[in-house]
Order: sequence, then C-alpha cells, then structure tokens
Amino acid sequence: MSSKVLSTSALPEGLAPGYQPFKARYDLESLVKDIKEHLGESGGISSDEVDSQYLISLARKYISDPADWIDFFHNDTSKNYTRNCIENINHKANILLLVWNPGKGSPIHDHADAHCIMKVLAGELHETVYNSPEGDAPRPLSIKSSQTFGMNEVTYISDDIGLHRVHNPSPNRVAVSLHLYTPPNAADYGYNIFDESTGRASHVPQAHSVCKTS
Repeated sequence: MSSKVLSTSALPEGLAPGYQPFKARYDLESLVKDIKEHLGESGGISSDEVDSQYLISLARKYISDPADWIDFFHNDTSKNYTRNCIENINHKANILLLVWNPGKGSPIHDHADAHCIMKVLAGELHETVYNSPEGDAPRPLSIKSSQTFGMNEVTYISDDIGLHRVHNPSPNRVAVSLHLYTPPNAADYGYNIFDESTGRASHVPQAHSVCKTS
C-alpha cells in the first residue's frame, strides 16, 4: 500500500477540529535572540536601564534541553565550577553556561552593580543570600535567605538585594546552570568576594570564562 502526506488544507472543513499548527519550541537560540533584541544593537547599557523582570520572564519561558547547550558544556574537574561562554553582547551582557562539580560552589560574592539571572538546567543548586556588610568594623555576614532550586527554576540577584553564594548540594552529580549578567561588569572590571566570618572584601580583577573558538 502506498502512502503520501496529506496537507491539512486539503481536508474537508470540520474533519480535523482538534488540529493545531505545529508550534516551534522556544529553544536556547530563541532565548539568546530575544535577550539581544531587548538590549538593543549598539551602545552600552547601565544597570538602571535593564528591565530585569522582562529578562527573568524570558529565562522562565525557556525549558532546558541538553541538545541546546551540550556544545557549550565543558567541565574542569579540578575546579569548583567552570564558566563557559554562550554569547558575549559587547558592553551589554554575558550569557554563560556554568558547570558545577559535585559538592562544590562559589565563594560569597557581589555582582559589580549588575543584574544576575540564574536558571538551573540540570541537577540542583543551592543559593545562600547574605546581607551586604555595613560599616568598616569586621563582623560575620548575616544570612538573608537560603533556598535550593531545581531544574528549570530561576533566581535573580543584584547588589541591591545582597551578596550570594551558590553551590551544588549533590555529592555525586554535576549541576548545570544558565547565567545572564547584564551589564557584564564582573567580566569587564572585576568583582568582590567576601569572607563570611569577617565580611571583609577582596577584589577579583576579572571573571574568566572558557570560550570555544571556531
């Protein structure tokens, strides 16, 4: 028996009332495109000019699919985590894929007067948010919130909210996350890490990432 594809336009009206046209999946490429369109094509952007809520809504819209991000996946097992470039939008944003080794995490850090949106793509990540230190006297940092995020959950932080530390709570599974930093101040100018027991800050000149070359 032979068969052929029948166009739905050729079907008599009412024969397939449940038919819906195929809707393209909102993939990682679509997310990056929408972020670039929102931030504009030229010129710089300040932290105050960024619509963080709209960017958060885009991150939530994307559903993780390893087929989208496996080409950016690189894991250095000698490090706590590896920062991998997805897209550098000059003077506007960095979009990165972070790979977290089991039981490892970041130091407590600020975000250099920028927005940080994090979406978990695989595994779980625990975020501890700290109140920013006040005054010059050394004192322990106080915890503002502590929460674990699962796959496809999104969290957001800026220096107005506080400092944070992110770590992978699993003893044997790698975690993967998508990060949007805008403006890309930490990569361009550096950022600060903090001692939990004293609140003292140390400046890190730049946040380095692994970028694939063609």
